[in-house]
Amino acid sequence: MNFGAITSILGHLLIVEAGLMVPSLLVAFFYGSYDWKAILLSIIITGAVGFVMSRVFKYKKDIQIKEGLAIVGFGWILVSIFGALPFIFSNTIPSWIDAFFETVSGFTTTGASIVDNIESFPKGVLFWRSFTHWIGGMGILVFTVALMPMLGIGGFQIYKTESPGPTPDRIVPRVRDTAKILYTIYTSITIIQIILLVLGGMSLYDSALHTFGTVGTGGFGIKANSVGYYQSTYIHLVIGIFMTLCGANFSLHYLLVKGKWREVVRNNELRFYLGTILFSVILIAINIYSPMKYNNFGIALRDSFFQVSSIITTTGYVTVDFDKWPTFSKVILFALMFIGGCAGSTAGGIKNIRIVVLLKSIRREFYRILHPRAVIPIKVDGKVISNNTIAGISSFFALFIFIFIISTMIVSLDGVDFESATSAVASALGNVGPAFGFAGPSRSYSGFSDLSKFVMSVCMLLGRLEIFTLLILLNPSLWKSEGFNIRLN
Repeated sequence: MNFGAITSILGHLLIVEAGLMVPSLLVAFFYGSYDWKAILLSIIITGAVGFVMSRVFKYKKDIQIKEGLAIVGFGWILVSIFGALPFIFSNTIPSWIDAFFETVSGFTTTGASIVDNIESFPKGVLFWRSFTHWIGGMGILVFTVALMPMLGIGGFQIYKTESPGPTPDRIVPRVRDTAKILYTIYTSITIIQIILLVLGGMSLYDSALHTFGTVGTGGFGIKANSVGYYQSTYIHLVIGIFMTLCGANFSLHYLLVKGKWREVVRNNELRFYLGTILFSVILIAINIYSPMKYNNFGIALRDSFFQVSSIITTTGYVTVDFDKWPTFSKVILFALMFIGGCAGSTAGGIKNIRIVVLLKSIRREFYRILHPRAVIPIKVDGKVISNNTIAGISSFFALFIFIFIISTMIVSLDGVDFESATSAVASALGNVGPAFGFAGPSRSYSGFSDLSKFVMSVCMLLGRLEIFTLLILLNPSLWKSEGFNIRLN
């Protein structure tokens, strides 16, 4: 294990994080907000620690998969710890565990919050809270990978372990160019949505913060009623459509830009993803429509589309209190928490491609019972999926469920009801945000114990890093040291 490289790169990562706090400082200055001192102090501390870490250790100018795993795992933990400083120093979230929970929720694009009085937050810290979604959406490490050639370090091992989904691929041969393409698309979608929301009557500040949560599929609300505060079908539809777009594989957006429409239309995961959304929207709209609940089927359809899009993309914005919907609709939303978005998107969850492969694998087992000697390959987009990939997906699914059960058992020690415990853990592990009952859309996670908040913070990190990336850090064989080399000159 090349500890020098890990420490140095993590140091550079903290320097990047300090730089990313600057826009929040400028916002605080612009609005004359009192939190500018807290943000400035956070920048100084984060940058100073990062500078020391980046300069103290020598390192070889190449990293392997194990270093990439360590950088990703510890990188997300480290940026979450230092990212909590603005909340603590501004006294908006004085408790360290609460501030850590909020920051992890931001960077992992979960959107679960312990804040009960969000509208009292100063402008700068509120901007930072939502901006963590935008940073974490494509991964702060994928952002940094474009800078790696400056350090003489190949970045693909970091990109590969950070990229959401079971089989990350480069869009173009060079990973630096891949990162640039992804962020060009990411930034373009961000700008377009901000413009559309401003045209809908939302202020520029509110438009930017809602867009950060939409494009990053995070969903931190800046109003007590989240997006429901804006009684505008136009705004609801714009955010709903963009949530759906950002829950799809970003490589498909690139194919659209290149004019390769057929490849996009034929994509098995995209078809399953859009089909699941359509089917769920129709079922829920029918279920919630009645003279006592909705007098207009169009409104029922609108609210159904928004909440389905929000939950399956693990964004977590709300326009209505869906915890009051019929049980049938809540069960559908609960299932969508597990499914999540597409691989290569900013969304969380198990991912649609894994569900597709698992369903195909189950179908193959039925065929094998009838035809024991038959060789039945599993194909996705016309390509045969290897048995190793299928085994990896099955292991991921089993581990996901195992962690869900264990975490639910721990959270249930708080004395909350079954629905609240299971949905809160499912929401954290799937990076969704709102849950049901005790942590429903009209409530926060503040009522949970510190132990439960810590467990759910770990769940958020596990879900964002695809579980294996973080758990493998517990493997002793990963930590065979090549020794520290302290730079003395």
